[in-house]
Amino acid sequence: MTDEFARIAEIKRRLSGGGDQVRIGIGDDAAVLAPSDASQVLSVDVQVEEVHFRREFIEMNDLGYRSLVVALSDLAAMGAEPRAALISLILPNALSDDQLFALTDGISEAATRYRSPVVGGNLSRGSQLSITTTVVGRVEERVLTRRGARPGDRVYLTAAIGRAALGLEYLQKERAAQAVEFVQRWRRPKARIAEGRALLGLASAAIDISDGLLQDLGHLCQASRVNAEIELEALPVDPRFRLLAEALALDPIALMLTAGEDYELVFTAPADVPIPETYIRIGRVYEGAGLVELRDREGRYLSFDASGYRHW
Repeated sequence: MTDEFARIAEIKRRLSGGGDQVRIGIGDDAAVLAPSDASQVLSVDVQVEEVHFRREFIEMNDLGYRSLVVALSDLAAMGAEPRAALISLILPNALSDDQLFALTDGISEAATRYRSPVVGGNLSRGSQLSITTTVVGRVEERVLTRRGARPGDRVYLTAAIGRAALGLEYLQKERAAQAVEFVQRWRRPKARIAEGRALLGLASAAIDISDGLLQDLGHLCQASRVNAEIELEALPVDPRFRLLAEALALDPIALMLTAGEDYELVFTAPADVPIPETYIRIGRVYEGAGLVELRDREGRYLSFDASGYRHW
């Protein structure tokens, strides 16, 4: 293992680059971004070993990529465009240089993909691997929030959900080869930056799905002081997803409702606003105080445990 300053120098080399929005990047006491007259949008996320991931389930390159993408997903939910990122790493003694630099390369790959250069961070030692990612974005128009949904709005998804959770189930059961595409959805999620930007001026409220559809849509409803109804028949369940879920004795609908880490967006929009057909309408908003209800094809309302992922 090389010493701290050699590691920092190599990380800097692998993360070099910035673009016209970065005045000063890695290497000084702080980073400096170019002036902007747009609103600045900031968020932070942490990935902690044995809480958010287990190393036997993910390569270090994928872990680095994933760590930046899940932070950028919060910018997507606000309709923001990425500007820069800061990365703080806590490294256990047993982590080798090769593992660290593979992690760094994954971060670099995501930074290039989403045009979010890493401009600084911190390196320290600890008992568990931990990756804290701060992202900075910008938005010229009114930012998307959780608070704009109104009675009469429709509820939409940017894409099918439950895929990442199914992949993780197959990983945990050592059957990853049987569900490669779903395992990849967990290892390498997508930040829906372009979709969030396109929803500015169309959507009334939005949130990314990190902890489960019911729980995250519930947060949106509570912030907007409305209720939402999900039509179970509208949830997109393709045959392979259903087959693989049932092979593990899992309910595919339950996965879609409560499993997290998809990082798709769930959003609301007025009924008279034309929403692209690529998005999936799954329900409606009505008067209330923060509830999410489920309705089957016969119009019956069903009870369901709405708890998604919680840290405690």
